[in-house]
Amino acid sequence: MRLSSLLTIFLTFAAAAVVSLVAANFSVSLIEDSSEIGVRDALDAKGMTWAEVEANGLQVSLSGVAPTEAVRFSALTTAGSVVDAARVIDDMNVAALEALAPPTFSAEILRNDSGLSVIGLIPSSTDRDYVIARFNSIAGSNGVTDLLEAADYPAPDGWDRAMEFALSAMSSLPRAKVSVQADRVAITAITDSAADKARLEKNLNRMAPEKITLRLDVSAPRPVITPFTTRFQITQDDISFDACSADSDLAAERIIGAAKAAGATNPKCTVGLGSPTPKWADAVTASIHALTQLGGGSVTIADADISVLAEAGVQQSTFDTVIGELENTLPDVFALQAKLPQTQDPNEGPPEFTATLSPEGQVQLRGRVNDDALRELTSSFAKARFGSDNVYTATRVVDDLPADWAARVLAGLEGLGELSHGSVVVTPEELTLTGDTGNPDASTTLSALLAGKLGDGAAFDVNVTYQKKLDPVLGLPTPDECEAEIGAIIAAGKINFEPGSATIDASALGTMDDIAAVLKRCGDLNLEIQGYTDSQGREEMNLALSQSRAESVLNELRARRVVTGSFKAVGFGEKSPVADNDTEAGREANRRIEFRLVRPDTVASPDETTLENASQNSDTPSDETTQESATE
Repeated sequence: MRLSSLLTIFLTFAAAAVVSLVAANFSVSLIEDSSEIGVRDALDAKGMTWAEVEANGLQVSLSGVAPTEAVRFSALTTAGSVVDAARVIDDMNVAALEALAPPTFSAEILRNDSGLSVIGLIPSSTDRDYVIARFNSIAGSNGVTDLLEAADYPAPDGWDRAMEFALSAMSSLPRAKVSVQADRVAITAITDSAADKARLEKNLNRMAPEKITLRLDVSAPRPVITPFTTRFQITQDDISFDACSADSDLAAERIIGAAKAAGATNPKCTVGLGSPTPKWADAVTASIHALTQLGGGSVTIADADISVLAEAGVQQSTFDTVIGELENTLPDVFALQAKLPQTQDPNEGPPEFTATLSPEGQVQLRGRVNDDALRELTSSFAKARFGSDNVYTATRVVDDLPADWAARVLAGLEGLGELSHGSVVVTPEELTLTGDTGNPDASTTLSALLAGKLGDGAAFDVNVTYQKKLDPVLGLPTPDECEAEIGAIIAAGKINFEPGSATIDASALGTMDDIAAVLKRCGDLNLEIQGYTDSQGREEMNLALSQSRAESVLNELRARRVVTGSFKAVGFGEKSPVADNDTEAGREANRRIEFRLVRPDTVASPDETTLENASQNSDTPSDETTQESATE
């Protein structure tokens, strides 16, 4: 009985233990499942689907590869918000970071009257000392502010070409900002005039290296127009401006609109400074409208003075009505003078003075002058302007010429001097100037000149034609064209030297004259003048002789007023022979001067293709004789 009682107690405790064990196991599974599901849902809600969650009792393990350290920390925080953070085990890894991309190298160069500054990030491989030295040579005494930083990464393709081009360009940019990157150079600059702008843009475009994108933003200030002049004419053959000035773009549009309404084809107007009143456009448009009502003639507006010259044959009543309306329409600042010419008998020819300028520069003066003093004055004026040997005078002295005849003749000659070729005809009623010019603004310039010289109410006609081929800016040859021209000159006549010296032989001076003339038209060129010898004699003597001869050529160009600031004379001695030094003909070929065009992306090398002056001369002794003489 007692044994049964003990067994019952034991079985009871055993059953209780089993039930407790089952309950505990169930509780642990419930806690693990709820923790795992809760954490997983929280991570999924925040897009962290990469994370793996595993519960082990009260501990919750997080595994997987987090994109970044910040995302890994965010996963731990999220899990800690669901269960106690102390229960969270971090088994996560972080994805390996990719190699850092190289930085974008760039430099900003700013130059003005205060100096030059440069800021940016450049590769460590760039010769910083060389770059700053170049900038110091450009800035001069104003100094350079160096804010460059360097990074130890390989220089991208094109960086050296772009930087070298920027250094070369800055020498011709006194007020500019240059932005340099590996594949592009952007230049923002200010010039003094439209002609300077065109010349600068052309030079920069032809200097730009290949595979480098050049973006130019060059501006020129509005010109100061003195006197501020507009001249409009209506004739049987033409309706056009001789000169047109406007004080704003809006004013120019109004004036051009009035000219088109009068029948002008493709009129143009220069926007500039110097207008006497903000109501300039009102006066010009009213004057053009009045001239249209008269049916012909010309109107000249110089500053605040307006002169209307009606066409001969206009009815007096029409003339009075139109001019009266114009007087009442004009702003108060303007003064109006109007003239109705009387019809002349065509059989009565008026006194006349004529001057003609040929394309070759020859000037002929014919016609009538007041007295001997005026004849001498016109001849002296023409000789001073066109050259003493280019003037032929065939004028005669007559009486009864107008009092202002001398002023009209001299004004006409001054205007003729602005043309490439043409003529001027002076009569008591009118001055007529015709011809060709390479200045696109010549009509405006000449009209302003004549209006100022002849005075209010004077009648004149400017009929000049702009020829692109005569334009000194557009007519600049390219570097390749310069090479071709100099090559043709060299082919016709070679540069030789006197025996035993670096003095250019007299027979080659004509060749130097022709080369100098070409270089004057070519503008700024980076040119290297190279001297070479044959292999006879000592090498150091050959090198010195070739240097002296190259410098002699450079000095001859300077003597002919060629700007040689960008030229360099270099002697290479006996290097780079072009023929066999074992024969006399070969040695003569190797004794030479070469003109070599150096671009920003090229490196000087005597082996590269050059513009060659094979200064051979059958009468010139070999360098062996020359050096022996020098040694003696």
